[in-house]
Amino acid sequence: MGLQDRIKQDLAQAMKAKDEEKKSILRVIMGEFGRQAQKSLTDDEVVQVVKKLIKSEKEVLAQTGGGESNRFIVVAESYLPKMATEAEILAWIKANIDFSKFNNKMQAMKPIMAHFGAGADGNLVKKVLQQV
Repeated sequence: MGLQDRIKQDLAQAMKAKDEEKKSILRVIMGEFGRQAQKSLTDDEVVQVVKKLIKSEKEVLAQTGGGESNRFIVVAESYLPKMATEAEILAWIKANIDFSKFNNKMQAMKPIMAHFGAGADGNLVKKVLQQV
C-alpha cells in the first residue's frame, strides 16, 4: 500500500473515531495532493508534499510565537520516512564513496542523496561531507 493510500485509510479511521482535529489535518494533506498535476502520487512525491506542508506550518508557528510543534506537525511527520542519522550517513559514505573521483567533496552529494532519497536531510548530508 502506498503512502497516499495509507493517508486516505487513516482519514477514514479518523472519521469513524470522530477525531475532528486529525480528520481536518488529513483533509489538508489530501487537499494538497489534489493540487498536484497527477492524481496518483509516488511515495517520494507524497513525502515532498508533506515536507512542504510541515515547513509552512513551522514558519507560521515561528511568526506567531506558537512554539516549535503542534498536532498538525506531529500527525504529518508520522507519514515521513525515518530519517537517516549522521552516523548512518557517515558510515555509508566511508563504505561507498571514493572521493578521488570527484573534484571536491560536495560533488559527492548527488550519489549520496540518490541512495538515501527522502530518508536523509540534504543539510545533514552537507554537514557530514564538510566534516569528512
